[in-house]
Amino acid sequence: MNLHGTAQIGKNEHLWIGGADTVELAKKYGTPLYLYDVALIRNRAKGFKKAFEEKGIGYQVAYASKAFSSIAIFQLMNQEGLSLDVVSGGELYTALQAGFPADRIHFHGNNKSPAELEFALKSHIGCIVVDNFHEIHLLKTLGEKLNQKVNILLRLTPGIEAHTHDYIITGQEDSKFGFDLGNGQADKALQEVLKSFQFNVLGVHCHIGSQIFETDGFTLAIDKLFSHFKSWNNDFGYFPDVVNLGGGFGIQYTDEDTPLKPEQYVMAMIEEVTKQMSKFKDKKMPEIWIEPGRSLVGDAGTTIYSIGSQKEIEGVRHYVSVDGGMTDNIRPALYQAKYDAYVANKMNETMTNIVSIAGKCCESGDMLIWDLALPKVNDSDYLAVTCTGAYGYSMANNYNRIQRPAVVFVEDGEEQLVVKRETYEDLIRQDLPLKTKVFV
Repeated sequence: MNLHGTAQIGKNEHLWIGGADTVELAKKYGTPLYLYDVALIRNRAKGFKKAFEEKGIGYQVAYASKAFSSIAIFQLMNQEGLSLDVVSGGELYTALQAGFPADRIHFHGNNKSPAELEFALKSHIGCIVVDNFHEIHLLKTLGEKLNQKVNILLRLTPGIEAHTHDYIITGQEDSKFGFDLGNGQADKALQEVLKSFQFNVLGVHCHIGSQIFETDGFTLAIDKLFSHFKSWNNDFGYFPDVVNLGGGFGIQYTDEDTPLKPEQYVMAMIEEVTKQMSKFKDKKMPEIWIEPGRSLVGDAGTTIYSIGSQKEIEGVRHYVSVDGGMTDNIRPALYQAKYDAYVANKMNETMTNIVSIAGKCCESGDMLIWDLALPKVNDSDYLAVTCTGAYGYSMANNYNRIQRPAVVFVEDGEEQLVVKRETYEDLIRQDLPLKTKVFV
């Protein structure tokens, strides 16, 4: 049994998180219900920062907000002194409404609209991660229009694709993101931004993948980047002040996953950058930026469901249905993502029944977990699916006109509702009635 953060078996054999009884929270706020272990998030943030600070390295740890965006989570990240990575005007707006300092916001994306870029510039955010030549031209025009110099990072594609235990040297060349290092795009982009007065080129960015359990891929990426820095320094007189190495640090969804501690990823990065910098005696050590998202909030999240109907097909399968599914966690349907789960009100009972957890959507593919060991259950029980803090609420949807769940933060025995459950009225709020005889 893998219990994360402050999760434990407490009174009445219930699952407790953050000093709160998850069963009582489910009864109070309804289900499905997203619960977040705030102490786990704080500890994970401190772990990433500590490694940089112990080595005296300039850094920024930017929360990749696509993992889970809300006013409360942005305020929490601000409390922990993190920066913020946003990828849309909506995420940027939410961050500003949360009071997040604009100068610690970085804007990503492969197709930022002119309106989004203008919003970012007028908000005076920290930097924009430039993804393509079209964006360079848009930013140059907007910078001139607003009489504003634009802080940028160039997103580079280093040709390294990480698959948990496998690093492919050429695979990432075929990517919708960034300027390719291997075909001259990156050199051309750097020349273009350096010759324009509108840009302050802080440095570069790369991202090699997600759910990574080893450090080899980051080491390879750093090696490739610094090989190009040598030619950039010689040919263009440019050396970056910032090297953003992205995120992708893995978490343990099931026993199959073996992630490292946050500081292990960071220490490997620092060691390789320091090694590479020994070749540049006259250059200052660049700041190292990273962008953890999933690894900050993923295993801090647990979704509580009410168990409903069951269907047992002798010799084939035993289905147990819950009151959520692909509307609150679409990852199993999209990616065949795997999760662990427990009966929140029967944590000590023997798990002898093999069942499959079905969602309530009118889709045969709405299955959350296949072949899960549980005790005997009935419609008064609650299922707790672990590690749903990343890409659960942020990818939630209203398929079948199902409302999005509520979100509750728990810490030190205190609870706080941070996102209200949607109502039926919310579902039709943007609908407009048909005009009389409009199609006659």
